[in-house]
Amino acid sequence: MPTSRLDPIDRKILAELQADGRMTNVELARRVGISAPPCLRRVRTLEEAGFIRGYHADVDSRELGFEVRVFAMVGLQSQAEGDLSAFEALCRDWPLVRECHMLNGEVDFMLKCVAPDLSTFQSFLTSQLLTAPNVGSVKTSLVIRVAKDEPGVPFEVLEDRLSKTA
Repeated sequence: MPTSRLDPIDRKILAELQADGRMTNVELARRVGISAPPCLRRVRTLEEAGFIRGYHADVDSRELGFEVRVFAMVGLQSQAEGDLSAFEALCRDWPLVRECHMLNGEVDFMLKCVAPDLSTFQSFLTSQLLTAPNVGSVKTSLVIRVAKDEPGVPFEVLEDRLSKTA
């Protein structure tokens, strides 16, 4: 388990930064109960080890005019590794595709897409996604509303699990 390399202070640092990535190092150190210099060293170590991939603003897509959210379930004609990688590369190049997940089961990929309006998404669907090499089928579902959209991981579940194994 990768978290075995993390001690409770490292996990607390990650949980605090996940909740508020803009806090100062001094505030972070105060919250986790250590002084600022070792806190900064730990944060840099967590970054270098890949536990922290970056810092981002949580922007409101609807406030910015992206009114449409769609999940697209994509079936490919071939699941050879080269074909899977080629499709993933296309997804990384498409701005409307915000997430791309390879799945096990009836569909090969689930894409989370955003668009300013339905016609923009429809244009992407018909001119890019459906015509992409190796795409055999696409089923879409329009998001009506979002009940929960939590980034990151539930640190309380991790801590509970670790306390049971200790």
